[in-house]
Amino acid sequence: MKLAFSTLGVPGLPVSEVVRLASEHGYQGVELRAHPEEPVHPGLSKSERAGVADEFKRGGVEILTAAGYVRTAAEGDDQPVLDELAGLIELARDLGAPHVRVFPGGGDQDPATADATAARRLAAVAPYAADMGVRVLLETHDSHRAGVDVARVAGTVGHGSIGALWDVMHTWMAGEEPVASHAVLAPHLGYVQVKDIVSAEDTTPVALGAGVLPLRACLDTLDADTWVCWEYEKRWYPQAAELPGMLSAGREHLLRLGAPKD
Repeated sequence: MKLAFSTLGVPGLPVSEVVRLASEHGYQGVELRAHPEEPVHPGLSKSERAGVADEFKRGGVEILTAAGYVRTAAEGDDQPVLDELAGLIELARDLGAPHVRVFPGGGDQDPATADATAARRLAAVAPYAADMGVRVLLETHDSHRAGVDVARVAGTVGHGSIGALWDVMHTWMAGEEPVASHAVLAPHLGYVQVKDIVSAEDTTPVALGAGVLPLRACLDTLDADTWVCWEYEKRWYPQAAELPGMLSAGREHLLRLGAPKD
């Protein structure tokens, strides 16, 4: 198992400090939240992007993903969404990241309409993503919370540069068993986001193993070389404990859960 953490857990932290945390606590990779309030976002210049990539390379830490906020199924014209997707893909290419993260964002639309919109837009950027050496991953989230929802879109596109990101909280909250989520997502799976929360009613993040999510059942479904990323949502829950002090214990917990069973 290869482990990463998301910078959603360390809002605004300078790149050098992110690299240091990953290296010191034994994480091989980092998922970079690509947002204007963060140090890394699509507005960076070429030289700034090169500087970020070099910082990670010197630290021996991989950039797993440029985690953007494109809503692929959102209502409205395609072109603004396609432009945003292209910008995110180019950011990942410049950073040396193999993935970008996008959301469904279908809102209250008819599911078939949302599916068709997301699939059309993802299919349109798929060749460009392939040329850039980047894979676009649609996260189990919001309007497409279950694995079967995201798999439906990815399967419709049917292109190797379009895949899925399994956020285990959302599939659990959709009432989908981990083995069922994995079964439908496996043909498209890029990697897995883990976290833990207080309850279905209170999604405040807590240390891994201290909440209610079925992390062992999720990890039991995965191949040994799958990337697993801890997405601790500190940005949205400022009252939550600080992530840096939990990183080592979180890593050890994931390694115990993911250890081969006799």
